[in-house]
Amino acid sequence: MQHRQLAILRAIVEDYVATEEPVGSKSLASRHGLGVSPATIRNEMAVLEEAGLITQPHTSAGRIPTNKGYRVFVDKLAAVKPLSGAERKAIETFLDGASDLDDVISRTVRLLAQVTKQVAVVQYPSLTRAKVRHIELVLLAPTRVMMVLITDAGRVEQRMIELPFDISDGSLSDLHKKLNSLVANQSLANVASKIEGLGSGVRGNERANVVTIMTTLIEMAVEHPEEKVVLAGTSNLARANQDLTQSMHPILEALEEQVVLLRLLSDSDSSVKVLIGEEQNEKSLRSTSLVSVGYGDLGAMGIIGPTRMDYTASMSAVNAVANYVGRFLVESK
Repeated sequence: MQHRQLAILRAIVEDYVATEEPVGSKSLASRHGLGVSPATIRNEMAVLEEAGLITQPHTSAGRIPTNKGYRVFVDKLAAVKPLSGAERKAIETFLDGASDLDDVISRTVRLLAQVTKQVAVVQYPSLTRAKVRHIELVLLAPTRVMMVLITDAGRVEQRMIELPFDISDGSLSDLHKKLNSLVANQSLANVASKIEGLGSGVRGNERANVVTIMTTLIEMAVEHPEEKVVLAGTSNLARANQDLTQSMHPILEALEEQVVLLRLLSDSDSSVKVLIGEEQNEKSLRSTSLVSVGYGDLGAMGIIGPTRMDYTASMSAVNAVANYVGRFLVESK
Protein backbone atom coordinates (compact mmCIF):
# COMPACT_ATOMS: atom_id res chain seq x y z
CA MET A 1 0.00 0.00 0.00
CA GLN A 2 1.28 3.44 -0.89
CA HIS A 3 2.12 5.77 1.96
CA ARG A 4 -0.60 8.27 1.00
CA GLN A 5 -3.27 5.57 0.85
CA LEU A 6 -2.22 4.30 4.27
CA ALA A 7 -2.38 7.85 5.66
CA ILE A 8 -5.90 8.27 4.27
CA LEU A 9 -7.00 4.89 5.66
CA ARG A 10 -5.57 5.81 9.06
CA ALA A 11 -7.42 9.15 8.98
CA ILE A 12 -10.71 7.45 8.03
CA VAL A 13 -10.35 4.94 10.87
CA GLU A 14 -9.50 7.64 13.43
CA ASP A 15 -12.36 9.93 12.36
CA TYR A 16 -14.93 7.15 12.19
CA VAL A 17 -13.95 5.84 15.63
CA ALA A 18 -14.22 9.37 17.05
CA THR A 19 -17.42 10.56 15.32
CA GLU A 20 -19.35 7.37 14.46
CA GLU A 21 -20.14 9.08 11.13
CA PRO A 22 -19.02 8.13 7.59
CA VAL A 23 -16.00 10.17 6.58
CA GLY A 24 -15.87 12.34 3.45
CA SER A 25 -12.93 13.61 1.40
CA LYS A 26 -13.50 17.28 2.30
CA SER A 27 -13.40 16.61 6.04
CA LEU A 28 -10.25 14.52 5.62
CA ALA A 29 -8.56 17.32 3.70
CA SER A 30 -9.47 19.94 6.30
CA ARG A 31 -8.74 17.92 9.44
CA HIS A 32 -5.61 15.96 8.68
CA GLY A 33 -3.30 18.10 6.59
CA LEU A 34 -2.69 15.36 4.06
CA GLY A 35 -1.23 17.85 1.58
CA VAL A 36 -3.50 16.86 -1.29
CA SER A 37 -6.83 18.09 -2.64
CA PRO A 38 -10.22 16.52 -1.85
CA ALA A 39 -10.32 15.29 -5.47
CA THR A 40 -7.05 13.41 -4.99
CA ILE A 41 -8.32 12.00 -1.71
CA ARG A 42 -11.48 10.79 -3.50
CA ASN A 43 -9.34 9.00 -6.08
CA GLU A 44 -7.34 7.27 -3.37
CA MET A 45 -10.52 6.40 -1.50
CA ALA A 46 -11.78 4.70 -4.64
CA VAL A 47 -8.62 2.56 -4.66
CA LEU A 48 -9.09 1.70 -0.98
CA GLU A 49 -12.73 0.81 -1.61
CA GLU A 50 -11.82 -1.43 -4.53
CA ALA A 51 -9.33 -3.18 -2.25
CA GLY A 52 -12.12 -3.82 0.26
CA LEU A 53 -10.58 -1.65 2.98
CA ILE A 54 -13.38 0.93 3.17
CA THR A 55 -16.99 0.94 2.08
CA GLN A 56 -19.83 3.38 1.45
CA PRO A 57 -22.77 2.55 3.75
CA HIS A 58 -25.23 4.34 1.46
CA THR A 59 -25.28 6.61 -1.59
CA SER A 60 -23.89 10.14 -1.12
CA ALA A 61 -22.37 9.15 2.24
CA GLY A 62 -18.73 9.19 3.18
CA ARG A 63 -16.72 6.03 3.76
CA ILE A 64 -16.28 3.78 6.77
CA PRO A 65 -13.58 1.15 7.39
CA THR A 66 -14.31 -2.52 6.76
CA ASN A 67 -12.97 -5.25 9.03
CA LYS A 68 -10.23 -5.75 6.46
CA GLY A 69 -9.44 -2.04 6.71
CA TYR A 70 -9.20 -2.24 10.49
CA ARG A 71 -6.88 -5.23 10.06
CA VAL A 72 -4.52 -3.27 7.81
CA PHE A 73 -4.67 -0.29 10.18
CA VAL A 74 -3.72 -2.46 13.18
CA ASP A 75 -0.98 -4.30 11.29
CA LYS A 76 0.57 -1.04 10.10
CA LEU A 77 0.86 0.42 13.58
CA ALA A 78 4.60 0.77 14.00
CA ALA A 79 4.37 -0.25 17.66
CA VAL A 80 2.03 -0.16 20.59
CA LYS A 81 1.90 3.49 21.57
CA PRO A 82 3.19 3.96 25.12
CA LEU A 83 0.81 5.51 27.60
CA SER A 84 1.47 8.99 28.86
CA GLY A 85 3.01 9.45 32.29
CA ALA A 86 -0.34 10.54 33.71
CA GLU A 87 -2.13 7.48 32.29
CA ARG A 88 0.54 5.13 33.61
CA LYS A 89 0.44 6.77 37.03
CA ALA A 90 -3.35 6.39 37.12
CA ILE A 91 -3.02 2.65 36.41
CA GLU A 92 -0.36 2.17 39.06
CA THR A 93 -2.38 4.12 41.63
CA PHE A 94 -5.47 2.04 40.94
CA LEU A 95 -3.61 -1.25 41.25
CA ASP A 96 -1.24 -0.17 44.03
CA GLY A 97 -1.87 -1.60 47.45
CA ALA A 98 -3.52 -4.80 46.23
CA SER A 99 -3.21 -7.32 49.03
CA ASP A 100 -3.19 -10.60 47.11
CA LEU A 101 -3.74 -12.16 43.70
CA ASP A 102 -7.55 -12.10 43.96
CA ASP A 103 -7.42 -8.38 44.76
CA VAL A 104 -5.06 -7.71 41.84
CA ILE A 105 -7.25 -9.59 39.36
CA SER A 106 -10.41 -7.88 40.63
CA ARG A 107 -8.82 -4.43 40.33
CA THR A 108 -7.31 -5.25 36.94
CA VAL A 109 -10.54 -6.34 35.25
CA ARG A 110 -12.43 -3.29 36.58
CA LEU A 111 -9.60 -0.97 35.53
CA LEU A 112 -9.47 -2.34 31.97
CA ALA A 113 -13.23 -1.98 31.58
CA GLN A 114 -13.13 1.61 32.83
CA VAL A 115 -10.11 2.71 30.78
CA THR A 116 -11.16 1.15 27.47
CA LYS A 117 -14.97 1.38 27.84
CA GLN A 118 -15.14 -2.22 26.61
CA VAL A 119 -15.75 -5.64 28.16
CA ALA A 120 -12.63 -6.72 30.06
CA VAL A 121 -11.57 -10.34 30.53
CA VAL A 122 -8.75 -11.51 32.80
CA GLN A 123 -7.59 -15.09 33.21
CA TYR A 124 -6.01 -16.10 36.49
CA PRO A 125 -2.44 -17.44 36.19
CA SER A 126 -2.59 -21.02 34.96
CA LEU A 127 -1.88 -23.83 37.41
CA THR A 128 -0.56 -26.15 34.71
CA ARG A 129 2.90 -24.50 34.61
CA ALA A 130 3.00 -23.20 38.18
CA LYS A 131 5.47 -24.12 40.93
CA VAL A 132 4.79 -24.67 44.60
CA ARG A 133 5.72 -21.70 46.76
CA HIS A 134 4.47 -23.06 50.06
CA ILE A 135 2.28 -25.70 51.68
CA GLU A 136 0.36 -24.85 54.85
CA LEU A 137 -1.29 -27.40 57.17
CA VAL A 138 -3.77 -26.06 59.73
CA LEU A 139 -5.13 -28.31 62.48
CA LEU A 140 -8.84 -27.55 62.94
CA ALA A 141 -9.75 -30.59 65.02
CA PRO A 142 -7.95 -33.80 66.07
CA THR A 143 -9.01 -35.50 62.81
CA ARG A 144 -9.54 -32.47 60.57
CA VAL A 145 -6.80 -30.56 58.74
CA MET A 146 -6.98 -27.75 56.21
CA MET A 147 -4.30 -27.89 53.51
CA VAL A 148 -3.41 -24.69 51.66
CA LEU A 149 -1.35 -24.83 48.46
CA ILE A 150 0.21 -21.52 47.34
CA THR A 151 1.85 -21.31 43.91
CA ASP A 152 4.59 -19.00 42.66
CA ALA A 153 1.97 -17.07 40.69
CA GLY A 154 0.01 -16.29 43.84
CA ARG A 155 -2.78 -18.80 43.26
CA VAL A 156 -4.17 -20.23 46.50
CA GLU A 157 -5.95 -23.59 46.60
CA GLN A 158 -7.26 -25.17 49.76
CA ARG A 159 -8.78 -28.49 50.74
CA MET A 160 -10.36 -29.87 53.92
CA ILE A 161 -8.92 -33.28 54.94
CA GLU A 162 -10.70 -35.75 57.21
CA LEU A 163 -8.03 -37.97 58.81
CA PRO A 164 -8.66 -41.59 59.83
CA PHE A 165 -7.00 -41.04 63.24
CA ASP A 166 -6.22 -38.18 65.63
CA ILE A 167 -3.07 -36.17 64.90
CA SER A 168 -1.15 -33.96 67.31
CA ASP A 169 0.15 -30.44 66.70
CA GLY A 170 3.71 -31.75 66.94
CA SER A 171 3.20 -34.49 64.34
CA LEU A 172 1.45 -32.11 61.96
CA SER A 173 4.22 -29.52 62.38
CA ASP A 174 6.89 -32.13 61.54
CA LEU A 175 4.94 -33.23 58.46
CA HIS A 176 4.50 -29.61 57.40
CA LYS A 177 8.26 -29.01 57.48
CA LYS A 178 9.02 -32.22 55.57
CA LEU A 179 6.46 -31.45 52.86
CA ASN A 180 7.79 -27.95 52.26
CA SER A 181 11.40 -29.14 52.15
CA LEU A 182 10.43 -31.63 49.44
CA VAL A 183 8.07 -29.64 47.20
CA ALA A 184 8.96 -25.94 47.58
CA ASN A 185 9.95 -24.50 44.15
CA GLN A 186 8.95 -27.74 42.44
CA SER A 187 6.48 -27.74 39.55
CA LEU A 188 3.06 -29.13 40.38
CA ALA A 189 3.73 -31.98 37.96
CA ASN A 190 6.70 -33.11 40.07
CA VAL A 191 4.94 -33.10 43.45
CA ALA A 192 3.90 -36.76 43.37
CA SER A 193 7.42 -38.04 42.65
CA LYS A 194 8.99 -35.78 45.29
CA ILE A 195 6.82 -37.03 48.17
CA GLU A 196 6.39 -40.69 47.22
CA GLY A 197 8.74 -41.91 49.98
CA LEU A 198 7.39 -39.68 52.72
CA GLY A 199 5.33 -42.38 54.42
CA SER A 200 8.00 -45.09 54.42
CA GLY A 201 9.45 -44.15 57.81
CA VAL A 202 6.21 -44.15 59.79
CA ARG A 203 3.90 -46.90 61.00
CA GLY A 204 0.38 -47.52 62.26
CA ASN A 205 -2.06 -44.68 62.75
CA GLU A 206 0.54 -42.05 61.91
CA ARG A 207 1.25 -43.69 58.55
CA ALA A 208 -2.45 -43.73 57.67
CA ASN A 209 -2.69 -40.00 58.41
CA VAL A 210 0.45 -39.20 56.39
CA VAL A 211 -0.80 -41.20 53.40
CA THR A 212 -4.16 -39.37 53.52
CA ILE A 213 -2.44 -35.98 53.53
CA MET A 214 -0.02 -37.03 50.75
CA THR A 215 -2.89 -38.27 48.60
CA THR A 216 -4.76 -35.00 49.01
CA LEU A 217 -1.71 -32.94 48.04
CA ILE A 218 -1.14 -35.04 44.93
CA GLU A 219 -4.77 -34.61 43.93
CA MET A 220 -4.48 -30.84 44.33
CA ALA A 221 -1.32 -30.80 42.24
CA VAL A 222 -2.38 -33.03 39.35
CA GLU A 223 -6.14 -32.54 39.18
CA HIS A 224 -6.01 -28.97 38.02
CA PRO A 225 -9.37 -27.26 38.55
CA GLU A 226 -10.93 -25.44 35.66
CA GLU A 227 -8.94 -22.30 34.95
CA LYS A 228 -10.63 -19.19 36.25
CA VAL A 229 -11.63 -16.15 34.21
CA VAL A 230 -13.25 -12.96 35.47
CA LEU A 231 -15.26 -10.43 33.49
CA ALA A 232 -16.23 -6.77 33.90
CA GLY A 233 -17.87 -4.07 31.82
CA THR A 234 -20.59 -6.01 30.02
CA SER A 235 -22.78 -2.92 30.40
CA ASN A 236 -20.41 -1.19 27.97
CA LEU A 237 -21.94 -3.35 25.22
CA ALA A 238 -25.20 -1.42 25.56
CA ARG A 239 -23.36 1.76 24.61
CA ALA A 240 -21.95 0.00 21.56
CA ASN A 241 -25.22 -1.66 20.51
CA GLN A 242 -25.53 0.33 17.27
CA ASP A 243 -22.07 -0.86 16.19
CA LEU A 244 -22.88 -4.54 16.56
CA THR A 245 -24.24 -6.33 13.51
CA GLN A 246 -26.24 -8.81 15.55
CA SER A 247 -28.28 -8.91 18.73
CA MET A 248 -26.34 -8.53 21.95
CA HIS A 249 -28.05 -11.61 23.37
CA PRO A 250 -25.78 -14.26 21.75
CA ILE A 251 -22.74 -12.14 22.59
CA LEU A 252 -23.72 -11.98 26.24
CA GLU A 253 -24.47 -15.72 26.26
CA ALA A 254 -20.99 -16.46 24.90
CA LEU A 255 -19.35 -14.20 27.48
CA GLU A 256 -21.09 -16.09 30.28
CA GLU A 257 -19.30 -19.31 29.32
CA GLN A 258 -15.93 -19.75 31.05
CA VAL A 259 -14.76 -22.18 28.39
CA VAL A 260 -15.44 -19.60 25.65
CA LEU A 261 -13.44 -16.96 27.52
CA LEU A 262 -10.57 -19.40 28.07
CA ARG A 263 -10.50 -20.19 24.35
CA LEU A 264 -10.42 -16.47 23.53
CA LEU A 265 -7.27 -16.02 25.60
CA SER A 266 -5.64 -19.40 24.91
CA ASP A 267 -3.19 -18.14 22.26
CA SER A 268 -2.10 -15.05 24.16
CA ASP A 269 1.60 -14.40 24.73
CA SER A 270 3.77 -11.40 25.57
CA SER A 271 2.86 -9.55 22.37
CA VAL A 272 -0.47 -7.78 21.94
CA LYS A 273 -2.80 -9.64 19.55
CA VAL A 274 -5.90 -8.32 17.81
CA LEU A 275 -8.68 -10.44 16.30
CA ILE A 276 -11.18 -8.48 14.22
CA GLY A 277 -14.70 -9.56 13.31
CA GLU A 278 -14.70 -12.78 11.31
CA GLU A 279 -11.21 -13.63 12.57
CA GLN A 280 -12.85 -14.68 15.85
CA ASN A 281 -13.33 -18.43 16.13
CA GLU A 282 -16.44 -18.05 18.27
CA LYS A 283 -19.30 -17.52 15.81
CA SER A 284 -21.43 -15.40 18.16
CA LEU A 285 -18.54 -12.96 18.68
CA ARG A 286 -17.83 -12.22 15.02
CA SER A 287 -19.32 -8.75 15.21
CA THR A 288 -16.72 -7.90 17.86
CA SER A 289 -12.97 -7.49 18.13
CA LEU A 290 -10.61 -8.89 20.76
CA VAL A 291 -7.40 -7.23 21.97
CA SER A 292 -5.40 -9.61 24.21
CA VAL A 293 -1.97 -10.18 25.71
CA GLY A 294 -0.34 -12.57 28.16
CA TYR A 295 1.10 -11.50 31.50
CA GLY A 296 3.59 -13.07 33.87
CA ASP A 297 4.02 -16.13 31.58
CA LEU A 298 1.01 -17.76 33.26
CA GLY A 299 -2.09 -15.66 32.64
CA ALA A 300 -3.77 -13.56 29.97
CA MET A 301 -6.10 -10.60 29.69
CA GLY A 302 -7.97 -8.71 27.01
CA ILE A 303 -10.92 -6.59 26.01
CA ILE A 304 -13.88 -7.34 23.74
CA GLY A 305 -15.84 -4.64 21.96
CA PRO A 306 -17.29 -3.60 18.62
CA THR A 307 -15.01 -3.55 15.58
CA ARG A 308 -15.31 0.24 15.69
CA MET A 309 -13.03 0.63 18.67
CA ASP A 310 -10.01 2.81 19.33
CA TYR A 311 -7.41 0.13 18.62
CA THR A 312 -4.41 2.32 19.34
CA ALA A 313 -5.61 3.31 22.82
CA SER A 314 -6.99 -0.15 23.59
CA MET A 315 -3.76 -1.92 22.65
CA SER A 316 -1.76 0.54 24.76
CA ALA A 317 -3.99 0.12 27.81
CA VAL A 318 -4.06 -3.69 27.66
CA ASN A 319 -0.28 -3.84 27.22
CA ALA A 320 0.45 -1.41 30.06
CA VAL A 321 -1.86 -3.14 32.54
CA ALA A 322 -0.44 -6.57 31.63
CA ASN A 323 3.10 -5.32 32.21
CA TYR A 324 2.15 -3.96 35.63
CA VAL A 325 0.39 -7.14 36.74
CA GLY A 326 3.31 -9.22 35.46
CA ARG A 327 5.70 -7.15 37.58
CA PHE A 328 3.45 -7.61 40.62
CA LEU A 329 3.63 -11.40 40.27
CA VAL A 330 7.41 -11.33 39.95
CA GLU A 331 7.88 -8.99 42.92
CA SER A 332 5.50 -10.97 45.13
CA LYS A 333 7.41 -14.22 44.75
